[in-house]
Amino acid sequence: MVEPKAGVDRQHFQLTAVAPVRAIDLLATETGLSRSELKRAMNAGAVWLQRQGRKRLRRATAELRSGERIDLFYDPKLLAAAVPKAELVADERGYSLWYKPPGLVAQGSDWGDQLSLLRQVEQRLNRPTLLVHRIDREAAGLMVVAHDRQNAAALSRLFSGDGVQKRYRIEILGDIAASHGASGVVETPLDGRRAVTRWQLVSHDSQQQRSILEVAIDTGRYHQIRRHMAGIGHPVMGDPRYGQGNKNREGLRLLAVALAFRCPRSGQVRQFELSPARIPF
Repeated sequence: MVEPKAGVDRQHFQLTAVAPVRAIDLLATETGLSRSELKRAMNAGAVWLQRQGRKRLRRATAELRSGERIDLFYDPKLLAAAVPKAELVADERGYSLWYKPPGLVAQGSDWGDQLSLLRQVEQRLNRPTLLVHRIDREAAGLMVVAHDRQNAAALSRLFSGDGVQKRYRIEILGDIAASHGASGVVETPLDGRRAVTRWQLVSHDSQQQRSILEVAIDTGRYHQIRRHMAGIGHPVMGDPRYGQGNKNREGLRLLAVALAFRCPRSGQVRQFELSPARIPF
């Protein structure tokens, strides 16, 4: 038996069945963790089975064959974390639109998928869920999830090119109108690639020295809006990575508020927007 290490946040257990055995029995014997905690980890997608490829193993009573390997990626803090709930915005059958709250990732990792949008959609709609695009874990707003490979491929092509119009609402540090005017374009290349961010001032709070902007991006580079705004001296409030003096107890103030694209099934242009109640600034 591998003794759990005291004080360690996460551990990776790699176990091999020497004879036919139930998954929960092997895990309980070899890890020293309680069965209730192991079932919780399995339900959270933290156990993987090597059988004709690699897949999550959620059923505690699953029978393992002799020689089969399972991996447990155990993170008690992750398992205990509160799970933000996504909200359905539109169901187009082949794909759906969701409001992703802050703290929810697009898809899971080795350590589980209970904090992922894809897992929530899969459970809610009982359909296959395929990733089309991402928004940052700390950010919130509209995300598209595909429900078959044909729609996933078509939508991914749109999002990877210029086939989707994306609009964001952000709150930034400082008076951008005083330094850059009421609107502007940032075209600083990112990671050696073209990157274009267009912004329009919505309002400015002189007391708190913050400005609210509507933003549209022509490209989708890694952390593009966050890096571009920090680069011109007006970082997004609550950004844990870019900028200085922009800490914010309400978290990252970046919201994906609208998407427009040509539906891969009907060929018609579809527009989706968050309700005003979902736009807190």
